[in-house]
Amino acid sequence: MPTPLLEVKGLKKYFPVTGGIFSRKVGEVKAVNDVSFEVYEGEVLGIVGESGCGKSTTGKALLRLIEPTEGEVIFNGENITKLDREAMRLKRRDMQIIFQDPYASLNPRHKVEKILSEPLLIHGIGDKEERKRKVREILEIVGLPGEHASRYPHQFSGGQRQRIGIARALIVNPKLIVCDEPVSALDVSIQSQILNLMEDLQGQFGLTYLFIAHDLSVVKHISHRIGVMYLGKMAELAPNEDLYSNPLHPYTKSLLSAVPNPDPDLKTDRVILEGDVPSPSNPPSGCAFHTRCPECMDICKEVDPEFKEFSDNHFVACHLFNDK
Repeated sequence: MPTPLLEVKGLKKYFPVTGGIFSRKVGEVKAVNDVSFEVYEGEVLGIVGESGCGKSTTGKALLRLIEPTEGEVIFNGENITKLDREAMRLKRRDMQIIFQDPYASLNPRHKVEKILSEPLLIHGIGDKEERKRKVREILEIVGLPGEHASRYPHQFSGGQRQRIGIARALIVNPKLIVCDEPVSALDVSIQSQILNLMEDLQGQFGLTYLFIAHDLSVVKHISHRIGVMYLGKMAELAPNEDLYSNPLHPYTKSLLSAVPNPDPDLKTDRVILEGDVPSPSNPPSGCAFHTRCPECMDICKEVDPEFKEFSDNHFVACHLFNDK
C-alpha cells in the first residue's frame, strides 16, 4: 500500500458548554469524537452525513483552522498538530480549503485581484508583476476572464464567486484541498459545472481532495472512497461502488434510500428513520445510532462498536458485523 498523504488518527474536537453567572463549563459538545481515516495522493475522499454530524468541523480541525482537542493529523509524514504558529503558516501552502458559502468567504471590500494575490503575498511568491500575471492566469483556468480581476465580489453570481474561491485555494499550488460543501449553496444547474471544473483541475494539477457534502449523488459523482459520519463518529468507509452496491451500516442504508432516482418506474424501499439526531452534548450510551436504528440489539445500547475492516478496504462500526 502507498503511504497516505494525509493520516487522521483519533481526531477529537469538543466545544465547551458554559452556564451560570460566572460562565463556568457545565458540559461539552462532542462535535468530532475519535475519527480516523487516510487520504492517498491523487484521490478524492468524500465525507457525508446529516447536518451537525461533524463533517465540516473535521475538515477545519485537520487544517487547524480550529484547534483539535485530541488526536494526530499527519500530513506528508509530519504531525501538524505539533507545529507552532509560524511552521503551520508555511505548511498551509500545501493545505487549502474551499468554503461552503461563496457570498461570505470573499471580502466584499477587496477587488478579486487583491483577494487572489493575498495568498501569494503571505507565502512570498513572486514580485508585484508576477503576482498580477498569476492572478489573471488562475482566473482563466477556472473559467473567468482575466480582466475580471479588477471587479468586486458583489459583481459576480454565486457560481462565479465559487470559481474565485477555487482559484484562491489553487493559486499557491497546494497538494491537498479540503472542499467544505463547495456546491451546496449553488443552484443545481451550476453545481454540475463546478463539480466538472473541480474534476478537470484535479487531473490538471494532480490534486488530492477531501470532499465534504450532504448530497450522496454529488459525492458519488466525484469521490473514489466515501466515509459516512454520524454524530461525530465514522460509521462506514468504503470504495465508491462498494458503498453504493453493498452498504453495511443501517444508517448508510437509510441515507442511500433517500437519494432520488430519475427512473419514475423504479420502486425503491425507503428506510424512514424514527426520531431525531441526539444532541452531541449528551450522546446516547453504546452505539450513537441505536436510538434510531431499525436493527438495534441489546448490545448496541451499552457497547460502542469498534470501527474495523469487514471486507477488503470496507470499514464499518456496527455490532451486526463485529462477529463476522
